[in-house]
Amino acid sequence: MVTRAVKLLTDELEAAYEMIRSRVEGLTDEEFFWEPVRGCWTVRQDRPGHWAPDYPEPPHPEPPPFTTIGWRLVHVGECKLMYHEYAFGPAKLTFPEINSTHTAKDAIARLEEGHALLRRDLDGRDDAALDREVLTNWGERWPAWRIFWAMIEHDLHHGGEIGALRDLYRSR
Repeated sequence: MVTRAVKLLTDELEAAYEMIRSRVEGLTDEEFFWEPVRGCWTVRQDRPGHWAPDYPEPPHPEPPPFTTIGWRLVHVGECKLMYHEYAFGPAKLTFPEINSTHTAKDAIARLEEGHALLRRDLDGRDDAALDREVLTNWGERWPAWRIFWAMIEHDLHHGGEIGALRDLYRSR
């Protein structure tokens, strides 16, 4: 039996995902890499055959540079993978090991993959399982419900940014 809490999280997770997914429908590689201002963080080849989003070792610049649609989309997809990996998976993958996607099509596929993993993680849970503490990739322990809530907020936040950037791209 699906509890009210699981139903609420499932509905919100789906609604937030559908929002960001609709924002990237038809995204081109030109839009993916478009830099609306100089010095944007983007996705680059950091060594032969390996791609990664710009993200320097601490200390991070304050304020951080503006990011491209590609950076934001890769960030969302990879965060979904990492939240799944540590909260519900083997907790071994690290960000430097991920060969980041570097086309709009592949980044959207990774977003879909990450969402599917989290959906499976949520399916079949009950209130007790939602309250059980799980690991984050930076070592904190959170109740499982907070993992899903963080990903809902993440999709909404970055989906809105991506939508606004696509509007600017079309209007430039």
